[in-house]
Parts: sequence; C-alpha cells; structure tokens
Amino acid sequence: MQDIIVEKPYRFLPPHRGTWIPNLVQKLHIHDKYLAKFEGVESHEVRGAGLLRESLRQGHGVILAPNHCRYADPLAMGWIARQVHSLVYAMASWHLFHQSRLQGWAIRMLGGFSVYREGLDRDALETAIDILARAERPLIIFPEGTVFRSNDILQPLLDGVAFIARTAAKRRVKHNQGAVVIHPVAIKYLFQGNLESTLEPVLTRIETRLTFSPDVRDLIPRIERIGLTLLVLKEIEYLGTPQTGCLEERQQRLIEHLMHPLEAKWLAGQKPASELIPRVKSLRTQIVPQLLRAAVDSQLKRELWVDLHHIYLAQQIGSYPHDYLHRPTITRLLETVERYEEDLTDRCTIHRPLHAILEILPAIEVDTGRPPRGAVDPIMSALEGALAEKLEQLSAESPLYEKSLSLR
Repeated sequence: MQDIIVEKPYRFLPPHRGTWIPNLVQKLHIHDKYLAKFEGVESHEVRGAGLLRESLRQGHGVILAPNHCRYADPLAMGWIARQVHSLVYAMASWHLFHQSRLQGWAIRMLGGFSVYREGLDRDALETAIDILARAERPLIIFPEGTVFRSNDILQPLLDGVAFIARTAAKRRVKHNQGAVVIHPVAIKYLFQGNLESTLEPVLTRIETRLTFSPDVRDLIPRIERIGLTLLVLKEIEYLGTPQTGCLEERQQRLIEHLMHPLEAKWLAGQKPASELIPRVKSLRTQIVPQLLRAAVDSQLKRELWVDLHHIYLAQQIGSYPHDYLHRPTITRLLETVERYEEDLTDRCTIHRPLHAILEILPAIEVDTGRPPRGAVDPIMSALEGALAEKLEQLSAESPLYEKSLSLR
C-alpha cells in the first residue's frame, strides 16, 4: 500500500503566487529534465494551444481538466503552460506534499496547493474559486481524482469540478467580469522503444516471485497468466477458493466482498455511491479522522489500517479494466505490466522512451444554473464526453503489438 494516507492533522498549504521561480523552471526546462529522468518521458507535442490562447485573450477564468493516467501528468501540463506563455495553478492531494520536503516545496513554488481528499476542504475550494473568479491563471484540476494506468479509458469523474466552476462563474457574472470555461485536456503517452526487451526483465521478476518456471511463451499469454494468478491469489486470501465466472464478475465479487462490510460498518445505513471511487472516498472520510484522534489505542489503530488496506485493495482491483487487452496495443500491454509491478512492490520500473501528446479541446462554457436534483450535471456530462471521445481517438495512435521477428 502506497503512502497516500498522511497520519497527521490536515493543514491547508496555499500556492506560491510569485512568478520568478516558475518562470525560471520554464526557461531552464527543468521539468523536462525531471520527466525524462524519472518518468521516461523524453518528447512531447501540444495540440490545440490556440484554443487556450483565445480563452486567455478573452480574459476568461480557465480550468484545465486532464485525464490522469501517469504520475508524470502534472508536470507534463507544464508544456501547455510554456506553449501559451502562461503560468498555472493546480490542486494537488495533500499526501503529495509529504513525500519529501523538496517535493512539497517544489509543488507549491510551481503553483500547486493542497486539497484534502478525506474531508471537506473549504480552504482549497475557496482558493480554487478565487483563482477562477479573478482569472489570475489557468487552474489545473484532475477530475478523475487519482491516477489510473489505463490511458485509453476515462474513469468516472468526480463532480467537484462543476461545483468549483459554477461558483466561480456566479462571482464573475455578479461583477460583470466575463465567463468561466473548462478546457478538457486529453493526455496520451506512446511508448517508442522495444516492448519485448523492456518488459522481459520485469515479467521475469514477477514470474520468479510467483514461483513460475521460466516462460518462453509469447508476451501476451505471459501477461494474461500473471493477471489471472494475481486475481486467484486474492480470491483464495479473501474468499477461500478460486472463483468461477467471467473476469468482470470475479473482480466485482471480490470488490463487493471487501467494500460491503466496511460500508455497513462505517456509513450507518447510508446508500453507497454507484461508482467505486466515490465509495472509496466516503469510507476514507469516515476512517481517516479516527486515525488522528489522540486517544486512539494501538489495537484500534491496527484495525483502522486493516480497513484502509481493504479499501485500497478494492480500488486496485477496480483499476484493471476487464477487457483492456482485447485490443492489445503497445501502450495497453506496457500499462498492464506497470500496474502488476506497482501493485506487487509499490514501485514501477521506468520504461523509456515515452512520447507525450497533450491535446487541448474546445472550451466548455460554464452555465451558472444548477441542474435539478438527481439530474445529470450538463457540465460534467460535456467534460466526460469530450475527454472519452478524444481518448478513444488517440488510442489509435498506439499500434497493436506484433511479436518481433527475432522472437518468432
């Protein structure tokens, strides 16, 4: 389990509003060097920059809303900022500020500010709304809420984006200051190296860990066998025996086995959300504050961490699209192996070279009117539709995997 829960009272961390440091970082291409060294992203292209330039020229409050498929995404958005000659602000999960002192400092210096995912963060909301109302800089918000290593598939979006955008739009209308717009940003990564040579050592390490004999089969059967084995191991651990049914049914059965008892325990009869990530957030909102109580004893603390581990595991299981390898592109195979390694070790080998495509989509103007209770929010519907459609189009830019001649 990665360090996504910070066991200390939350304190809002505002963004650095100066310009000298972020301008220097852009001028020296420091984040380019970081992305190449630590994420393997060695080239990039920005598409649709003219759309964003026009929104800035008109003085709109601007939200940039990208999909979130790699840890490289926040820094990769810096290429858009450079292209349109604008600095940016960004909302970042509080735990990211606690990975290291240097990282926490760097996030703030580049315009990031904290948001508390385990509760209502009024300071973060007010900061975001104020940035948009004053049209100070574009604001980056990742509406999926967390990283999913499934670049071609958009996960259900969290509705906080619409609340922030609509509230800011009302303030701008009140003061006759113009509109708030949302630019969806589709991020796509293309692996441009030799897939077999980069994945072979990782697969071998995983197979050795699972006590498999050396495997000389094709890449795809090896990847599928590892995935099935990992699922079976968790079924045995939590359900007592390997399950039957299609992959989707088995994943959902295991998720419900993990989540349902916790929802009955912590949500006091409340009806859970239909999507997994809001369910995860609801449980964490109840559990994490208990960790921070001064009087909590060691036994209760261990029980709370067990509950959090089960939630984390359910989210891991749900992050594997059941049909992702039905179209085995190079990108999808790479992402799948990355997920295996990260779920087993909390670390991931850097695979290079990656090429990043960042495509800015047409602006969605934010209407100040709230949708009727229970109705689909038109802002979120438009955002989700635009991102999903563009990601599907970009998926065609990653070729299907073909076994290299040297391995035939």
